[in-house]
Amino acid sequence: MADPIKHALTRRRFQRGRFVEEEPDETLVYLVKFGIAMTACLSALEIANMAFLHGWNSEVFSAITGLTGIVVGVFVGRKT
Repeated sequence: MADPIKHALTRRRFQRGRFVEEEPDETLVYLVKFGIAMTACLSALEIANMAFLHGWNSEVFSAITGLTGIVVGVFVGRKT
């Protein structure tokens, strides 16, 4: 698989003496990619805020924390 996100979200089950791979829905893959991209953008925004304004923005950090929790929750929920 060329897509690491799709590979990470693929379920592997043991069924009838062999492993069966169940690929995720494309919408889920796109949403996880969007969440990861937005986390990276918000992290860059927080770093720029600290570098140029010498301050901490609580709202941006809350958004980063929320998105990270959602992405990790999707990965953990999909694997079980």
